[in-house]
Amino acid sequence: MTCLLKLLYVCCSLLLVAAATAPNFAAQINTIPMLSGMNFKSWKESAEIVLGCMDLDLSLREDRPVATPDNPNEAKIEKWDRSNRMCLMIIKRSIPEMIRGSIAESESAKGFLETVEKFFAKNDKVETSSVLSKLVSMNYKGKGNIREYILEMSNLASKLKALKLELPEDLIVHLVLISLPSHFSQFKVSYNTQKEKWTLNELISHCVQEEERLKREKTESAHLATNSQNKRKRTAGNSSQNKKAKEQPAGVKCFFCKKYGHMKNDCSKFAAWKVKKGLPVEPSAK
Repeated sequence: MTCLLKLLYVCCSLLLVAAATAPNFAAQINTIPMLSGMNFKSWKESAEIVLGCMDLDLSLREDRPVATPDNPNEAKIEKWDRSNRMCLMIIKRSIPEMIRGSIAESESAKGFLETVEKFFAKNDKVETSSVLSKLVSMNYKGKGNIREYILEMSNLASKLKALKLELPEDLIVHLVLISLPSHFSQFKVSYNTQKEKWTLNELISHCVQEEERLKREKTESAHLATNSQNKRKRTAGNSSQNKKAKEQPAGVKCFFCKKYGHMKNDCSKFAAWKVKKGLPVEPSAK
């Protein structure tokens, strides 16, 4: 009775674990995109990553174990068969039925994946031409990060190497330098006049330093230009004020006629106004 209870406890525990991991299992599978004519590479990478994280990729990495009289390998064969079966189901699930019907069936997950790859394989010549054209036509616009820009060119060179067209590192360095804008002219002349050759990593380091230096110079120039402009404005303002001060007549100002040189009581216009109003007029009015 005790053994039966233990067995029931183990079975319940396994069921609980399976129920808990089922949603996570499905979520991982759903991260594999559906295969199309444009995304084979990313589809294959996603499938291999998911199967590897789920520890189901044994059949993709190794051949099926062989049973012998001395070593039946039952456990290994069972594990491999499970991996092969699960891989086939998961891979086929991410292939639309329209495409799947055009691909020959295979009992091996590895063989089936290789058949799919051949079905979607691109013409190497066309892809090489496309990647090389993109590499030689790249130009750095001065926006973003120059390190990322050079790494992007390096990545294109790596793709060419995978297509069996390996470019020397010296050539990649020169392609990067050629693609830099005119404000790197002094930097390029400095490299071309020295005897030493840079590796791609050294080029990245020097380019980052040069870009930071150019940015500092640009900031300082803008600051100096702003200060110079403000100084000219202040000088112009002071000159205008001095000119007005020089043009302003000396002496007191009449509050009646607004002219300089006499006060209101001495103003002839003020006196005339007083006469018109019948007010007494002082004899000193001018």
